[in-house]
Amino acid sequence: MSIGQLYKHRTLGLSDEVVIRMYRIMCLAAKYDERAFMLQRAGKIPFHVSGMGQYAGQVGMAFAMEPKKDYFLPYYRDYAFVLAVGMTVKDLMLAVFCKAEDVNSGGRQMAGHFGDKKNHIVTGSSPVTTQVPHAAGIALAAKMKKQDIVTYVSFGEGSSNQGDFHEGCNFAGVHKLPVIFVCENNQYAISVPLHKQVAGKISDRALGYGFPGIQVDGSDALEMYRVTKEARDRALRGEGPTLIEMMSYRLMPHSTSDDDMLYRTREEVEENRQKDGIVKFKEYLMECGLWSEEQDAQLLDELKQEINEATKYADAAPYPKPEDTLRHVYAEGVDQ
Repeated sequence: MSIGQLYKHRTLGLSDEVVIRMYRIMCLAAKYDERAFMLQRAGKIPFHVSGMGQYAGQVGMAFAMEPKKDYFLPYYRDYAFVLAVGMTVKDLMLAVFCKAEDVNSGGRQMAGHFGDKKNHIVTGSSPVTTQVPHAAGIALAAKMKKQDIVTYVSFGEGSSNQGDFHEGCNFAGVHKLPVIFVCENNQYAISVPLHKQVAGKISDRALGYGFPGIQVDGSDALEMYRVTKEARDRALRGEGPTLIEMMSYRLMPHSTSDDDMLYRTREEVEENRQKDGIVKFKEYLMECGLWSEEQDAQLLDELKQEINEATKYADAAPYPKPEDTLRHVYAEGVDQ
């Protein structure tokens, strides 16, 4: 490895402290994911959808954005992304336990339906990819108001075949809107493999809408940071959208309701597990002399304690009241 590759984060303007913080968030997301899966299997929570295998790329992208300034429309596997832009493990646990304090929806939505006003995370819904035209609309408002903000929106490769994706991209391309479209291509749309969904590169579709598209190795957090930062800078210059295709691999079943061994092999999953971006980022930090196995063990102990506390808090927190069902449905506090 050359010196440039060894200290790539410094050439990108990232300090040693920042890349260690990036690694911490990747690990935090992974440990939360593992705990949520165990809680569902134990019957403590109703449902969990995993993002394992995609967290390194998500963190790289998040660190290229401006939290509490830019607007984020993440999809349901973006746990590391939302943690990186301001959400907490307690927030995630309250959501998965469906408790009243859940900042996303007050316990109404399933896990992964993010929405946090203070962190500019725009609420999502179960129909996939509906957030893409929403992101274009927010970007249009920013352009009309001459605000120097950028919108980030992510989605899976399966849903990139839907009309919402094409309509959002076309509108953003025509109006040169400051939006970054991110397809987190994890190779499977539930049970349908990539080769049965798409004949070419998803990133190439951007050409038809008049803006750049780039395919990136999602296990390389620093490359994801670089590409996303360039896309954000480009948007701020008024040059319009960018489509990023983040190549990754979904290490877990589609959800806790899925048996992925019906459509892929354990050997395939294990082979890809060795290529996970968190593992690669840890190796990078150690090669740079910034990390050690002792520090890693200490970090994992700290994360376990943080997750234990969040789990205990969310488990004991109150459920929404029955009458809360009517809240946020009709206008409140309006004179009749």
